[in-house]
Amino acid sequence: MRRRIANLIGKWFGCGLSPAGPGTAGSLGAIAIGLIAHHWFPFRPQWFLLWAAVLLVPGIWAAGEVAKLLAKEDPGCVVVDEVVGQWVTLAGALTLNWKSWLAAFVLFRLFDIWKPWPVHKLESLPGGTGIVADDVMAGIYGALVLAVAGCFNLY
Repeated sequence: MRRRIANLIGKWFGCGLSPAGPGTAGSLGAIAIGLIAHHWFPFRPQWFLLWAAVLLVPGIWAAGEVAKLLAKEDPGCVVVDEVVGQWVTLAGALTLNWKSWLAAFVLFRLFDIWKPWPVHKLESLPGGTGIVADDVMAGIYGALVLAVAGCFNLY
């Protein structure tokens, strides 16, 4: 049961099993859940920070468990880290519209792939912490850029 829950959370309900770009699939999964929830229960973007915080500890645990099961440091199929990071980025939006959703997705993926300092450095933390921490930092960078862009009415 424990292994099944770790796989479910770590691979984010199957998004991590995408043959092409599992990280992108994980980010899109986070966006999809956000869009659906926001459609039915409109809320301020900052609520995504709470979502990310709630998922952080189970996400670190699941990422570490799946990594141990697969005997890999950071398996590509683990995408819960992308979900947390994507939600952190969305929390930086001043408003939610199609432009901010798209900008949040692009910004998070850019910082997650580029890994500017200290994003890359955080990967060296042990276990699930290292798997998730770099994406949280990429999400913070994305949120900052998104917030500044919103101040200039770019979305």
